Amino acid sequence: MKSSNSLDINSIKSVASMIYLSVVGVCVFIIQPGIVQGFVSELSFTPEQAGYAASAELWGLAITTVLLTFLADKFDWRKIALIALLIAVIGNIASTFATDSQTFILIRALTGLGLGAMISLPFAMLGMTKKMDFNFGMALVFILLYGALGLFLIPWALEKIGLDGIFVFIAVFCGIGLLLIPNLPTGAHQATNFDDSNPSELGLQKVLALIGVLSFNLGIGAVWAYLFLVGLEANITEQGVANVLTISQLLGMLGAFVVVFLSSRVKRGLPFATSILLCAIGVGFLLFGVDFLKFSIAVYLFNFAWNMVVPYIMATLSSFADNSKTVIRGSCMQMLGVATGPYIAAKIVGSSATQAYDTVNLFAVSMFIVALLLLLPAIIALKDRD
Repeated sequence: MKSSNSLDINSIKSVASMIYLSVVGVCVFIIQPGIVQGFVSELSFTPEQAGYAASAELWGLAITTVLLTFLADKFDWRKIALIALLIAVIGNIASTFATDSQTFILIRALTGLGLGAMISLPFAMLGMTKKMDFNFGMALVFILLYGALGLFLIPWALEKIGLDGIFVFIAVFCGIGLLLIPNLPTGAHQATNFDDSNPSELGLQKVLALIGVLSFNLGIGAVWAYLFLVGLEANITEQGVANVLTISQLLGMLGAFVVVFLSSRVKRGLPFATSILLCAIGVGFLLFGVDFLKFSIAVYLFNFAWNMVVPYIMATLSSFADNSKTVIRGSCMQMLGVATGPYIAAKIVGSSATQAYDTVNLFAVSMFIVALLLLLPAIIALKDRD
């Protein structure tokens, strides 16, 4: 294995490996609306059960991100990546052999334990590079390209190869990541952008920012888990919903490209505030009666804005002078949010999805506004420190 001392973490090979593994980390979550529909159509889950199943896997991701907040600086990151990817590969293959819902949900939760490390570590690594805003933006572009193709193909895949076939594909996709481990840093000591100026004076802003990340992702988790079913409830066909979600992922790529373009031209505060407000407005469209046009506008605006928000959040967390610890903690808050969001939404929806989606979406809008208020002080305080 390549010596960590000779590794240039700003090289194309190293950054590309980090970006690939960042896609691996969210390879199920980013296509979750289609996966949840598969739980309903293939496994005969109720919408409530499907929400709990989605939440179980995300809780696996969340548990790993919590553990990494304590363990990431004590172990070799390459070894953590190796173990995590093996768990993800084995878990996805094992999912095809589950014979009852309880076993299936347990296996998905355990699989999430592996994928969780591939959320925390790649983003922490990208936060160590010199062009972190740019690299975070590019990571989002490839995550969304994967998501766009995945959501477009899920109706076809469910018909042709079923949920089992999808899980086999995901296992292979995770397995490829094993080949990229030598291109990764072994720890935060290899950072090239570390800045130890005044780390203690921003303690309050750091705490508020982390709570803001949790708030934002509670809203994301609640909306994203049920978005496919919201479309079906509006009498849109499965393929029609899939097409809207696919286009929204492409618009999300545009949002990430906007961040890449603005990264060296504009301070983060204004575009961050604008994008998170657009997130709230997009979801707000779903509160006033849903038809195909309103659903399309809402989802397009939401996904475009969501994927502008994320690079700004991650770059802001990377700007705190603590050797990527805040990024890892932020990833923990992110996964706690997206894991708890579907659970809260499932509680709201109950066994019947009728009329309850409005309450879910209103909850999400309120979480986005809270996140804006909590994150903005840190973004403003850090604007001249990058």
